[in-house]
Amino acid sequence: MMAVEPRKAAEARKAASHLVTVLGAGSRRISSFACSEDEPVLAAMLRARCGPVVCGCFGGGCGVCRMRVVSGRFAKAKAMSRAHVSEADERDGVALICCVKPLSDMEIEELRPQA
Repeated sequence: MMAVEPRKAAEARKAASHLVTVLGAGSRRISSFACSEDEPVLAAMLRARCGPVVCGCFGGGCGVCRMRVVSGRFAKAKAMSRAHVSEADERDGVALICCVKPLSDMEIEELRPQA
């Protein structure tokens, strides 16, 4: 039996990476960036220096990073404040992107600030 080299084992454990595309008004593509399955979308957006980089608490409580997931699948890494994302919003694809990690390629859309 051959042992696996530590470097190769670490590479095998790396999470899959997905393409996240940011859409603006009229579904116009603003930017795209890579995001791994173990990284919140907002963190990857900041690392890539693209999209509308708007952030606040990084914990799901402030609502500043509120966007709509137009397509793709994601996992919730943290609970999202119901003050900023209602159950109806969530069914409509609204999420706080500091709280989600991609499970597939995704398209996310800017939202106007809440009144």
